[in-house]
Amino acid sequence: MEKNNKPEVKRLLSLDALRGFDMFWIMGGESMFIALGALTGWPVLQWWAGELHHVAWHGFVFYDMIFPLFLFIAGISFPFSMAKRFHGPENRKSLYIHVVKRGIILVLLGIIYNNAVNFDFTNLRYGSVLGRIGLAWMFAALIFMNTRLTFRVIWCAGILLAYWLLLVIFPAHDLGSTDPFSMEGSLTGLVDRMIMPGILYLKIHDPEGILSLLPAISTALLGMLTGQFVLSDYLNKNPLKKVLFMAMAGIALMVIGKLWNLTFPINKNLWTSSFVCFVGGISLLLFTLFYLVIDIWNYKKWTTFFVVIGVNSITIYLAHRLFDFEYTTRFLFGGLIKLFPETWFPFLGATAFVVTGWIFLYFLYKKKIFLKV
Repeated sequence: MEKNNKPEVKRLLSLDALRGFDMFWIMGGESMFIALGALTGWPVLQWWAGELHHVAWHGFVFYDMIFPLFLFIAGISFPFSMAKRFHGPENRKSLYIHVVKRGIILVLLGIIYNNAVNFDFTNLRYGSVLGRIGLAWMFAALIFMNTRLTFRVIWCAGILLAYWLLLVIFPAHDLGSTDPFSMEGSLTGLVDRMIMPGILYLKIHDPEGILSLLPAISTALLGMLTGQFVLSDYLNKNPLKKVLFMAMAGIALMVIGKLWNLTFPINKNLWTSSFVCFVGGISLLLFTLFYLVIDIWNYKKWTTFFVVIGVNSITIYLAHRLFDFEYTTRFLFGGLIKLFPETWFPFLGATAFVVTGWIFLYFLYKKKIFLKV
């Protein structure tokens, strides 16, 4: 009988929980807390409500990290997926096919999400969140598969430095701006205006455009380097020290991002290199916290709410586009909400909306129905 040499790769519950935590804000969590801040008037909740709107251009709030955190998490998953799928040169080709296929499928799903079924391709937006995740993850995975640790780090840092230099050396002048980091004056926007088909999200710039894909690759690579570190045997006998190293790396990235911000502003729309470092540091700290509490300390019972969301994250993202959850929420909870004072309506409505989405995901979870790309 042939011996099975495939390594046992344990699935990280912390990763599913963190992905669910991330998606919670997209599926209505932000509306809950904005309404709760308005309802209570508590300063801490009003401050938090202010963190749940994207900044217009330069700067950073919590809501700006929802998207890059998801890409970072996708990066962490890849070394685990690779360890399960790749067991020698004979199936290297199948792994390449899997990586490229996943990237292309996410791009197509993003285009469909932007209403490609209308067949108005001239006025269609081709840039998308799913497309950015798919392409950035795909290119990062190809780099990861074909390099060793040292060159993975060099690729990650080199891309960030190259992107910075490109924007500084080649500003756009077609709209009259002299600021290379403005919407009108950035090379990123110029490339979008010249090459990007269809319409741009901000008319003269697209946050998920072509050139800003480069630093997003580094975001995915940071996640992959994290996954590689967790998967490695290094410090397995002392997991708390492994956690400490990740926490220190997260703080270091945040410091680098803040220092780089002095010359290259933290900006989600441009996905600047300082943004990659700063948000990468926060993402690493969040993962470290979840990993410590769930996978090392084994406090797992509280994770169910987030895990149900996390294992079907793309499903709920697409479902909100395809199905009228607001109608279902009104049908299920509208009468109950009307029993409360009118000032409570926004908070209760937002909470009911999240509950409706979660019930939908819980049904899929119990039936073991998962959308995997």
